Amino acid sequence: MGRRLAMSTTQFLIRGSEKVISHYQFLLDTAKSDQEREKFARRIDEEKRNLERLYADLPRVAQAA
Repeated sequence: MGRRLAMSTTQFLIRGSEKVISHYQFLLDTAKSDQEREKFARRIDEEKRNLERLYADLPRVAQAA
């Protein structure tokens, strides 16, 4: 049961991160200024790095259980 819970939590975080990226992409696409575009692009990059870390942790979570 511990492994299932850990996988579900990681998958939940992955889905959430993907949604955040999608929302920021919409904001980037509709930004009215260069300053807004730069801010949203930075946040997308940051969230993509978070997502990469989550994906990298998937095998470790399965092995730990």
